[in-house]
Amino acid sequence: MSDHDAEQPDTRRLPTLDKPSDGPTQSTSGAAQTSTADDGRTGRFWSARRVPAALVALVVLAAAGLLLYDVASVRAERPAMAWRRRLAGELATRHLDTSWVLAAAAVAVVLGIWLIVLAVTPGLRQVLPMRPAAPGIRAGLDRSAAALVLRDRAMEVAGVQSVRMIVTRRKAKAHAVSHFRELDAVRGDLDTALGEGLRQLGLAHRLGLTVDVRRPKRR
Repeated sequence: MSDHDAEQPDTRRLPTLDKPSDGPTQSTSGAAQTSTADDGRTGRFWSARRVPAALVALVVLAAAGLLLYDVASVRAERPAMAWRRRLAGELATRHLDTSWVLAAAAVAVVLGIWLIVLAVTPGLRQVLPMRPAAPGIRAGLDRSAAALVLRDRAMEVAGVQSVRMIVTRRKAKAHAVSHFRELDAVRGDLDTALGEGLRQLGLAHRLGLTVDVRRPKRR
């Protein structure tokens, strides 16, 4: 390779969200139409959940340490702590159907269910998994970023004055305001533009598309 070739800048085209061509485009109302949308079995990203795990570990460690210290103190022929004597007395005299016992049991059950749900669900609901571009590589797209890209695509449709995009885990909802053109024509163009935009986002799972077009409110 010559010195002249080595100094040439890299002009390779970077991947972008290309606009649809001017030719006929199939409407994608209801879902993003792509032949490879569901080819990759990509699941949601798992959250590390460091804060809940750290809090639970600290609470369990503190409770176990306090109980172990009190047991060792009793074994050393010292009186038990006041809280343990009171707890033993309450457990020996209080009935299980009292309001305080039932309330404490309900709180323990709710806390346990919450911890189980955190343990068995992926989390990271704001990240949409994308189709794997290469083996061993995973990518995700934030829902707010996807909504912003789709909003920019919708604003390019003639007749659209403003758009509010809502992207959930399963659906993309567009609430548009049109100040000219027929509403049906604007809705059809939005179906096509947003459907193509959803396809080019490269998501692993198809998102349902809902488009609502209205006239601006009169002042």
